[in-house]
Amino acid sequence: MSVPEIRFDDRGLVPCVIQDWTSGEVLTLAYMNAEALRLTAQTGEMHLYSRSRDELWHKGATSGNVQRLRQLRYDCDADALVALVDPAGPACHTGQRSCFYRDYEGSADPSTDAAPAPGEPEPAAYEALAALDRTLVERRRERPAGSYTVELLSDPQRIGAKVREEADEVATAAAGESDERVAEEAADLLYHLEVLLLSRDVPLSAALETLNGRRR
Repeated sequence: MSVPEIRFDDRGLVPCVIQDWTSGEVLTLAYMNAEALRLTAQTGEMHLYSRSRDELWHKGATSGNVQRLRQLRYDCDADALVALVDPAGPACHTGQRSCFYRDYEGSADPSTDAAPAPGEPEPAAYEALAALDRTLVERRRERPAGSYTVELLSDPQRIGAKVREEADEVATAAAGESDERVAEEAADLLYHLEVLLLSRDVPLSAALETLNGRRR
């Protein structure tokens, strides 16, 4: 197997976009020099180069929020990288899951390291299932009163019945109702399916990786 010749800039650095392996969510943009790239490939954990500190660093060495490398990609010009990782904790030093936690046209304080604004940024379509999964895990952990999710998790047989019910409603909608109704019923099915998976401690990623496996 040949190793690609990455084109580092005049400072000996290459930008690396770091994404969550499971959800595809962008976690941060960092830089690597040749040694950081070598260590990342060798150890299977992200090593980066800090431009502000002018030093090599192992992501999570102090905080414990390591990022385990699942796949490293490079672009058509070989001058930019994408690292797909399993994060052990927040990617951002502010404690946010992603460094990109503010909307450019949103209401958050624009100063460095300022807190996010509630409800911003709105999740993109591809982020919906991952965001739902985190919310469901939080409901199971905190068990707030009046939570429909908690009610379902307390009654496994009801979860299965709801999945069957929602699947039938999607099929019925698809047979003769509007596209909007089909989308609404499909959303209901996806929600209940995620609750079912959580009740069995089967991560959504397991189903998605099974789909990927069927492409091979």
